Parts: sequence; C-alpha cells; structure tokens
Amino acid sequence: MDGGVDLLMVAGEASGDLHGGRLLAALRGKLPGLRPFGLGGDTMQAAGLEAVAHSREVAVVGIAEALKVLPRARQVFAALLAEVERRRARAAVLVDFPEFNLRLARELKRRGLRVVYYISPQVWAWRRRRVETVAEVVDEMLVLFPFEADFYRRAGVEVIHVGHPLVDEVPRLPQAWDEGLPEGEPYRVALLPGSRPSEVEPLLPRMLEAVRRLASTLPVEARVIQAPTIPRELLEEGIALSGLPVRIVAEDRFAAIAGSHLALCASGTATLEVGLLETPLIVLYHLKLTSYLLGRLLVRLPWFSLVNLVLGRKVVPELIQAGASPARVARAAARLLGDPEAIAAMRRGLGELRERLGQAGATERAATEVVAALVRAGVLPSPPGTVTWPQAAAAPEVAS
Repeated sequence: MDGGVDLLMVAGEASGDLHGGRLLAALRGKLPGLRPFGLGGDTMQAAGLEAVAHSREVAVVGIAEALKVLPRARQVFAALLAEVERRRARAAVLVDFPEFNLRLARELKRRGLRVVYYISPQVWAWRRRRVETVAEVVDEMLVLFPFEADFYRRAGVEVIHVGHPLVDEVPRLPQAWDEGLPEGEPYRVALLPGSRPSEVEPLLPRMLEAVRRLASTLPVEARVIQAPTIPRELLEEGIALSGLPVRIVAEDRFAAIAGSHLALCASGTATLEVGLLETPLIVLYHLKLTSYLLGRLLVRLPWFSLVNLVLGRKVVPELIQAGASPARVARAAARLLGDPEAIAAMRRGLGELRERLGQAGATERAATEVVAALVRAGVLPSPPGTVTWPQAAAAPEVAS
C-alpha cells in the first residue's frame, strides 16, 4: 500500500502532540504516501503534519483558562472542517484533547469520516455519561491503560488496549538511591512544573519556595526539568524572582530525573515518566479556584495522579490546591527524604509500573490498528492474505 490518502490528525496538548507525532512517524513508515493534515505541535509537524494551526493556540488546563482561548478554538475548529471538505478526507485520528475532539468527532461522523481515537478522554474519571457520546461518534478507541479498555468494553465501545508508549520511550537508568546518599553531598531535587505555561506559572514559584524552605533543614541541590513545550525564558524568569541557584536541564532530562533523590512533579504524563525511572516523587496539582471547584463536583476518583491510578493504590503523595503550598510541600519532602523505609517502599511500588503499563511496541501497535481501520473503512485496499490483530490468531498479548 502506498498510503496515498489524506488523513486528518488532531492533537491539542503537549503530551498528545508527542504521542501523535510518534504515531504519525510510525504510520508514514507503513504508508509512505500518507498525506496527514490537521492540528498539532512541533513534534507532529516535524513528523510531516501539514498544520492548519499550532496546538499551542488552543492548549490550556482548566475550565476557566479554556474560556480565554475559546474564540480561537472556534476558528481552528471551523478551519479543520473546511480543510476536511476541501480534501474530501475520509478518515481521522483524534488524539486525546476531549473537549475539542469529541465535538469534532461528531461533525466528522456527520460528514461520513471513519474516526479513530487514540489516547482515551478521561470519561472514566469525570462526566462518565460522555461515554455514550464516544460510542456514537468514535469507530475505534485505542487506549493506553488496561482499566480503560475494561471501562469502554462494558459501555459497548469498540476498544483496543495498545499499551503505553512511555514503556519504550523511558529507558531503564541507574537511580540516585542505588548508591545511597554520599556523606556531605546534597539531596538532588528535580522540579517538573508542567508542560504548559498555565501549569508552570502557578506551580514553579511554589516549587522554588518549597526548595528554599527545605534547604533550611537539609542540604539541597535543585534543578528544573524543562518540558520541550515550555520556553526557557519562562523558567529563567521564575528562577530569577526566587533568587535561588537553580539550573535548568533541557537535554538528558531522563538522566537528570533518574539522578535525583526526589522529584516535585506537576500532575500529568510526567508523573509516569518519573515513576518509570523509579525516582521518588510528590505530585502537585493547582488550578484556578473556579476550575478546581467545578472539577470537584465532576471527578469521581480516589486519586488524581496517573501513577496511583495505574498501580491501583496510593504509592506517591498527592498535594492539591492549598495542600500544594510551599510550606506543605517542603514538609512532605523533608519527611520523605528523612525516612529511608518510606523511600524504599515507594521505589518498590514504582518498580511495578513498567509491567502494569504493558509490553513494548505500543506506538507500532497503534499504527497497525490505524492502518487496519483505514482498510476496514475502504480508504485503503486490503493486501492479499493480510490479517491484522486483534483478528489474527497470533495477536500479541498486552499485559494488564
């Protein structure tokens, strides 16, 4: 198959752009003539996406924050549909970003497109009734976590658990605690304030002030781990205001995290990265008050961090809103660093994470499923004798 087909791809957030870009690269390896277009960030565009708009124009965290970009989001929405009609596209891959993508999926279905959704909207966490919408507007759901597959299957959604790409992306590295803490050396603390400015702006000052307070009781060396989507200037400004001697790490982020004794981490995909590296962490979450209060009414989960959700129990501390104040973060960090048994127990729990997330090869499996969906939709011809999993008898098992 030469892949001579227009394919709409849409990702509106940093993690979605990362996974969408890797999926697109895998798809182009299978379909050299693929013509991808849509909404994405730097990673997807580097993989060959012809962008109608850049994802940074519409990516925010929180309900109140989303209102600020609503006019531009409407413009991008209309532009995507216009491009679909101009190209007469027949299939779409939507990546996460549910507030935008589920509305878009409904419009695409009305136009007769085959819709594949990669990386589940967290309808299992809040607004569970939206699973009915998913069943109506999505043809195939490709999910990262085994508990998601169970949830969608019960709701009658066509779902396949492909596993999590981070299993391939995050290497096994020596960890700071493997050699203990050398006498006289400082504790190395990694700060991961988020992948969006709307996360970094409230969290970085809190993290830096927590480091200042922690340093009054323990020797500490802090480094800020720069997300690829965050401009260095934003981090430099926050560090300058704090007056602390903190360096920024942009390259070798995984080595810097693995070489840290503790991470203070914004809630999100980064918690899985830190967890896979088996670095003890404290997860922080802070939204504007209106967004937080609305979220409390809607979310029905015992934990908010992906690490605890995947492991099915509380392994890492979670500090939210007032609980994420610098004083409370510093106290939690001091307690953890001063308790070798607690550090060992957390590391044992984090050691289970890689197996829980599934086998290696998740992105390739997702690409195989997208190609299979295009064949089933008649967008691509089916090669003679080709059988794709999960229909194949020798389908790979993904650990659950």
